[in-house]
Parts: sequence; C-alpha cells; structure tokens
Amino acid sequence: MRHARMLALLVGTMMMAGAAMAADVEVRDAWVRGVVPAQKSTGAFMQLTSPAGATLVGAASPAAAKVELHEMAMEGNVMRMRPVPRLALAPGQTVALKPGGYHVMLIGLKKPLVDGDKVPLTLLLEGRDKQVDKVEVSAEVRPLTAAAPMDEHHHH
Repeated sequence: MRHARMLALLVGTMMMAGAAMAADVEVRDAWVRGVVPAQKSTGAFMQLTSPAGATLVGAASPAAAKVELHEMAMEGNVMRMRPVPRLALAPGQTVALKPGGYHVMLIGLKKPLVDGDKVPLTLLLEGRDKQVDKVEVSAEVRPLTAAAPMDEHHHH
C-alpha cells in the first residue's frame, strides 16, 4: 500500500512537471518603465527564452485596464507603435522585449507606479502543442528615464 501511494505521488509530480514544461519559457530581467503623474500607460520589458520554442499570445495585469503586445518600428522616417497579436519565440533564441522594439503595453493604469514597486504580469504562452500556459512575472518599476538593463550596455 505504501509503495502504491509513493508511486501515485511520483506520477502526479511528473505530470505537474510536464504541464510546467509546456510553456518552458525563461523570463529574465522583467521591468516596467515608471510614469509621470496622470500618465495612464507604460511599457513592460524583459528577456524571453524558450528552449523548445513557444509563442507569446497575450498578457494581463491587475495594474492596468488593458494589456497588449506592441511593436515599435521605423516606417520611413517615422517611429510607429502598433499592437501585434503574437510574438514567436524561436527555439533557444532570446527575444528581448525592450524600449524601441517589442514590448508589453500596460494601458489604463489603475494607480501611479512608484519606482521600486513590483507589477504583477501574467504572460500567455502557446507551446508547440498549441496549449496556452500562464507564466506569472513580477516586474520592478524603474525610473522613467530607464532605457535598458545594465547588462545590455556594451563598453569598448
């Protein structure tokens, strides 16, 4: 009887590990740009890596009324920002969500963001099996002037 319980526990643990592996995305250096008083939107930035490949298909946060994936890109001589429905994460490649590129847009902030606060984000990631998993992230609010993480600065 004891062995049966141990086996059931082991199988249950393995099944939970398998479910967690479906999203199999590493999130590093998540942060949110601070805002000035009365500002109602801001961006969230991070590094995403998926060994098996995945697709970011959405995000949510209790800190904002609406959360969208956005891309900033030059069109002619004009920088334009537009929503994108999904963002592919190629197997083993790190995708940088950063100022001036892809990012998570927090729209309709429910309260001012204070430097050092943590903003909860839920990323919706679709695995190769088309299963959508949630990945919970805590992103630190950084000063409005923050441009990129310190480890992205290259000095020659």
